[in-house]
Amino acid sequence: MTFRWRYEDESGRPVTGPELGFPDQDAAESWFGDAWPALLDAGVHQVVLLDDADEVYGPMSLRPPA
Repeated sequence: MTFRWRYEDESGRPVTGPELGFPDQDAAESWFGDAWPALLDAGVHQVVLLDDADEVYGPMSLRPPA
């Protein structure tokens, strides 16, 4: 199993982001907790956590609630 993030724009279309793999969900979420501000600045508006090809959860917005 490899966990990774899929990066999307505000419409859900894929955008470029770091191509990183994580051994478990905790490691992926820990990395994301530190990385999300830079991702938002780079044009990522939402993410989906994947376990290989299966969606674990998401899309999750990087923007604070209005």
